[in-house]
Amino acid sequence: MSSAAPIFAMQGVAKDFAGPGETVHVLRRIDMSVEPGESLAILGASGSGKTTLLHLLGTLDTPSRGTVLFEGRDLSGMNPAQRAALRNRELGFVFQQHHLLPEFSALENVAMPGLIAGLSWKEALGRAAAALKVVGLAARAEFAVPTLSGGERQRAAIARAILMTPKALLADEPTGSLDEATGRSVGDMLLHLNRELGMTLVVVTHNLELARKMDRQMELHSGELYAHSLSQA
Repeated sequence: MSSAAPIFAMQGVAKDFAGPGETVHVLRRIDMSVEPGESLAILGASGSGKTTLLHLLGTLDTPSRGTVLFEGRDLSGMNPAQRAALRNRELGFVFQQHHLLPEFSALENVAMPGLIAGLSWKEALGRAAAALKVVGLAARAEFAVPTLSGGERQRAAIARAILMTPKALLADEPTGSLDEATGRSVGDMLLHLNRELGMTLVVVTHNLELARKMDRQMELHSGELYAHSLSQA
């Protein structure tokens, strides 16, 4: 691992949600860090707060208490425009559902973050073509989304996530809607991006096979995060 400062750090982070009759404490006190270039799997039962934690790392939500840092920068101290720019340029997101726009081709979908970042159409398409090549989907670039298989759609979503060459990839159950063989292929692709391109990888997953291949595993239980080893699982 790099000797640089952590790329992510959580200090005393808690997240509450107001329910109809009581406040639900989803995350109670999270202290954690993720090193640059590391791969981390976060495990836990459904409803344990894994997605909430990932959203806090990705600036899609803010903590009720505590501090979330990205490369030493306090995310809660950023305004909405600054957080949006960070998501666009420095973080890549992969979700269980691919969230591709069906009326556009794979190439056009992948180019979208570049257009949002202010790139020209030509440059965005050029980057999109290169990203599709990285994930092994160059031959399907001009195909409409409905003609792609589930695995191809998720690979296109990964290509979109890496278009701006982010420092970190955040993935929420990226293999959850795929069959076993396709899920293994998509998981191996994410690990390739981590190990060959140096992108920090944080994955929320129930996929124990994928989690076991990552550098480190942690488990959320009762709103708290614990070190967890799958080496004997």
